[in-house]
Amino acid sequence: MKKVKITVLKTTLDKELAAEYGAEDLGPCPMMKAGQVFYADYAKPEGFCDEAWKAIYQYVFALAHGAGGGVFYYGDWIRKPGVAICSCNDGLRPVIFKLEATDEESKINYTPVQR
Repeated sequence: MKKVKITVLKTTLDKELAAEYGAEDLGPCPMMKAGQVFYADYAKPEGFCDEAWKAIYQYVFALAHGAGGGVFYYGDWIRKPGVAICSCNDGLRPVIFKLEATDEESKINYTPVQR
């Protein structure tokens, strides 16, 4: 398994939807900032948003296990092998992420317990 580089490309705010449904003074996500970089494999990186992780982990897992050798979704989504562009599931203020396969081997930092 390889590590996957996760870069926060941008935070957004759908002003129209936020005006209709959002809390007073809602702004872009306060947890993630453009330019932040995380590395992941089988586990959520420290400091990464739980909800965002739930939205992107399947792509991280696929890239960590070699899906990066090809292009996602038959070439009709991303043109670069080993890359996925994803977002969290916040419909009012989604955060956009770039996931990149790396050559860095992942290391399990715990001992599995067999029963």
